[in-house]
Amino acid sequence: MERSYGLLLLIIKTLAIIHIVQAQSQQGYITLDCGLPANEPSPYKEDSTGLQFSSDATFIQSGKPGTIQPSLASRYIKPYTTLRSFPNGTRNCYNLRVEKGRNHLIRARFLYGNYDGLDNNPTFDLYLGPNPWATIDLHKRVNGTKQEIVHIPTSNTLQVCLVKTGTTTPVISTLEIRPMGKDSYSTQSGSLNLHFREYYSESKTPLRYPNDDYDRQWTAFFSENWTQLSTTSDVGNTNEYNPPKAALATAAIPTNASEPLTIYWSNPEKPDDQYYVYRHFAEIQNLRSNETREFNMVWNGELLPSDPIIPRELEIITIYSVAPKTCPEGECYFQLKRTNRSTLPPLLNAIEVYTVIEFPQSETNENEVVAIKNIEATYGLSRINWQGDPCVPQDLRWDALNCSHVDLSTPPRITSLNLSSSGLSGHIAAAIQNLTQLEKLDLSNNNLTGEVPEFLGNMKLLLVINLSGNDLSGSIPQSLQRKGIKLALEGNPRIFPTSGSPGKTHKKSLLVPIVASVGSVAILIAALVLYLVLRKKKQPTVKVVDPPPSMPTVNVTYGHSPEPSIEMKKRRFAYSEVIQMTNNFERVVGEGGFGVVCHGTVNGSQQVAVKLLSQSSTQGYKEFKAEVDLLLRVHHTNLVSLVGYCDEGENLALIYEFVPNGDLRQHLTGKGGKSVINWGIRLRIAVEAALGLEYLHIGCTPPMVHRDVKTTNILLDEHYKVKLADFGLSRSFPIGGETHVSTVVAGTPGYLDPEYYHTGRLGEKSDVYSFGIVLLEIITNQPVIDRNRRNSHITQWVGSELNGGDIAKIMDPNLHGDYDSHSAWRALELAMSCADPTSARRPTMSHVVIELKECVVAENSRRNMSPRMDSLSSTEVSTTFDSGMIPTAR
Repeated sequence: MERSYGLLLLIIKTLAIIHIVQAQSQQGYITLDCGLPANEPSPYKEDSTGLQFSSDATFIQSGKPGTIQPSLASRYIKPYTTLRSFPNGTRNCYNLRVEKGRNHLIRARFLYGNYDGLDNNPTFDLYLGPNPWATIDLHKRVNGTKQEIVHIPTSNTLQVCLVKTGTTTPVISTLEIRPMGKDSYSTQSGSLNLHFREYYSESKTPLRYPNDDYDRQWTAFFSENWTQLSTTSDVGNTNEYNPPKAALATAAIPTNASEPLTIYWSNPEKPDDQYYVYRHFAEIQNLRSNETREFNMVWNGELLPSDPIIPRELEIITIYSVAPKTCPEGECYFQLKRTNRSTLPPLLNAIEVYTVIEFPQSETNENEVVAIKNIEATYGLSRINWQGDPCVPQDLRWDALNCSHVDLSTPPRITSLNLSSSGLSGHIAAAIQNLTQLEKLDLSNNNLTGEVPEFLGNMKLLLVINLSGNDLSGSIPQSLQRKGIKLALEGNPRIFPTSGSPGKTHKKSLLVPIVASVGSVAILIAALVLYLVLRKKKQPTVKVVDPPPSMPTVNVTYGHSPEPSIEMKKRRFAYSEVIQMTNNFERVVGEGGFGVVCHGTVNGSQQVAVKLLSQSSTQGYKEFKAEVDLLLRVHHTNLVSLVGYCDEGENLALIYEFVPNGDLRQHLTGKGGKSVINWGIRLRIAVEAALGLEYLHIGCTPPMVHRDVKTTNILLDEHYKVKLADFGLSRSFPIGGETHVSTVVAGTPGYLDPEYYHTGRLGEKSDVYSFGIVLLEIITNQPVIDRNRRNSHITQWVGSELNGGDIAKIMDPNLHGDYDSHSAWRALELAMSCADPTSARRPTMSHVVIELKECVVAENSRRNMSPRMDSLSSTEVSTTFDSGMIPTAR
């Protein structure tokens, strides 16, 4: 059945405005000159189209740049004279940020140009995610070729992969992504592969951007049996398809008015292809009162069941088939035949013909893709084959993984992860627990430290865990004491059995008992009692003095000193010991809502910060206990460590590791003599703060919500390493199956999640909102709330500035423009997404971490240096851009 669409005048005007703005700004465009040399400017403006081409060096971690032979370069414009080749690895992938559920034009061009002097045109496969897209045969297409589809992504990440199939090396010249209208180019199934796109004019001038808002490329075509019509009047082109006005200003009619207008093409190599055809009509002839133009459409001799077409005067009509059509033996005839009452021949302005291309293989479960990439980033893994989809196609599956495969429509799941002897260091990655279908985990023979995490035992399908040959410490969690788990811990001398007695080594394969020995518990209790008695006898007599009086609330700041190496166990201190360690509270280094913070030393050398509860404090024992309880059970490099605490009557104190370099707010503003940090350090700080929050959300059991994320609670050591602090308002989530944590709203104005404020329902996304505000501060260095601004809240101010499309007006002027604009835009979009008023639309902290790490990679690439930030030293997947191509003849 055939359908035609028209829009109300108001909608037409609105869309017209949107299209004009888009055409001017190239908003949402991804335009990549692949292999652009690092010494050439990026982005640059291509003169014939005005398109802004960017280098792909920032967005792909593999491949080598090249330039076609100088003797050929004069035949091509600049984007096609460079290329990126992929001599290493079987599959190399670009990762593109797109809008899930929206149509996108995806276009890539390939030109060999004898860049390597071997005169050996390559053949290779092109994939879209896990699915084959096309075979690129540059033996047949020595002058280059292109591939173009209209596709609706099923996630916000799109992967375009080049796959080596023989001995020759894959190459790519340009890559483009163009977001399109959401209600256009619909299909019953599959995506649309461009066969040809034409407008009918004798001019022979191709059309694309800026004439076409979506940067479709239109070839001018005309037959000797046709006559051209044209107009200088403005032709309304606004509908769901929005073809260029210039394409509608001309049209073809048959010279013999009694003959049909015939469009013919053949595709004998693929006779079973299915076609979608989009025909664009506009009456551009000034008809007399006695003239009529009316015609029917015929497909391969069959009259299509639709009403006769009567083109509108100077206004577009687009007709398309709801169902795809086939052609006998690949020979296709589309005809327009005048009706008996028509006085004029049929007319056609432009046409688009696509074939159906199916992408049936589902991508790996999206949450597990995020998890495995987070694991990759945490450990700084750099494996050439860890590109593209982790599980599919099966012959290109990432090494170290096994996956389950049910059918094409079911997303594969990761069932086994083997990172044995991979040079891993640090703690066991919290993201592992998001691989919920994991059955086997092998992290043996690495340099992992810290404790065996509780979450491993909570993964119900995980029954084989090999942690041998590391430097793990502590006891075995209760969750791993269930029957059936095979836990290997050999070669971890600091691991001690569940009884708590160190010094005992484990066998190669250890089945953990379900319950601990009652006798060992009794021994522990007796030992604890003896320790307390002996310590009380040894305590010296100390004169008790009152702590300094409380002062008005200011930011907590710490003085300058080297980072302590505190390895002592967290313990309870007597108040007399607190007096000793602070030398009678001699040096006050800051103050917060809890009370004053004093500098101190433990054992005469290890520096600590001692936070004392003031009697006039707005916080009380409940917050004190919450912070102690939380910090006693969390262990993460980006959370401030609790050395111990004092709980003696009305004397309450928390003893932390000493963080000497102040808080993030000071380093954004330069106050307190602090230096203003550059964009690269800001991104690193953002990542580390996000990693700390991610650990609270998914690495703790039960998960934790910080509830007071702000720049003054992000402390920095002398190397600008983040220590997230102040957990007095933190809460476990959920509590006893309740749907929210607390009906009492708490937090800092400006950072407070508006949804939590109105409903009292607290979840992890409340922290995400607060982090979004922090990220906006990092980007803009604007106050969160400024009553002197017309838009007082920072989200309102940024939103109003975004309308101008100039990021320079949003970025902190103290950066003096020294930043990668792509990473800046990406961070800004992420911040606004985090600060969305609706929690369901906010990303998770795991997603935030991945996004920010990609921003770091972009900024580091700009500075021509490799990432070097502890857990950030990974070759993160990255967003890639693509660029247009010259249409091939049909």
